[in-house]
Amino acid sequence: MRIITLVTIVQLNIRSFSLSLFFSLSTRFTLAMDVMTHSSNFLLPSRPTDNGPSLSYALVVLNQPLPRFTPLLWELAPQRCICADGGANRLYDELPRLFPRDKPSDVRNRYKPDVIKGDMDSIRTEVLDFYRNLGTKILDESQDQDTTDLHKCVALICADTPTVDKSNLCILVAGALGGRFDHEAGNINVLCRFSTVRIILLSDDCLIQLLPRTHRHEIQIQSSVEGPHCGLIPIGMPSRSTTTTGLQWDLNDTEMRFGGLLSTSNIVKEEKITKLQNNEN
Repeated sequence: MRIITLVTIVQLNIRSFSLSLFFSLSTRFTLAMDVMTHSSNFLLPSRPTDNGPSLSYALVVLNQPLPRFTPLLWELAPQRCICADGGANRLYDELPRLFPRDKPSDVRNRYKPDVIKGDMDSIRTEVLDFYRNLGTKILDESQDQDTTDLHKCVALICADTPTVDKSNLCILVAGALGGRFDHEAGNINVLCRFSTVRIILLSDDCLIQLLPRTHRHEIQIQSSVEGPHCGLIPIGMPSRSTTTTGLQWDLNDTEMRFGGLLSTSNIVKEEKITKLQNNEN
């Protein structure tokens, strides 16, 4: 299967911080394909019931600084929150700072992960013991050095999700960006490894997700938190023909490749919906 990855960046502003939105897009769309709708309404304090797909969320916390909206993400997945190895350190250390009026111990007890999974080379002993005593399930996968901790956590969520529910599953990954670039590349690779699952990589200022080749795509822009800047970048191989609507500088059967044209500084023009279509001749 040949996949072209397009990276789309949309500037967001929530409670005085900015968030960039990245999308990856694969090839071979036809007009007969179903439309897959995408929305960042999970970032809104109050989510509209008629805007965007109805999804069932799971949350994975990685070992990078937590986004300031992590408590909002936690509320979406109260029974499916997983820390990937050192992500438990971030939860233990950083989440109490988001609640300066609360006692750190109260915050840590309130936000208890259901599972900690990974090769356990980063989590501190006192953090591991703390959550184990709270009843968190510990899954040591130190024997597996061929997959990342995020891969291990996504595989667990998928295995625990009935097949009939997978089409509505959306995995939010906090702390997925920033820090070492090889870690970021590994996280993006997980999107490709699980290309049939909605996975959204998040940090304080970035969002990345894969748009599978089996659908055409419409992205509903939340104007209160998104925009105006946007970009499209092919990763992995050239995009021979890309067409978009809803951008300031739409692409019309445009080829994009590294060493050639990249749409890195586009602007969202339509607030409600941005359509992306990518064809390969």
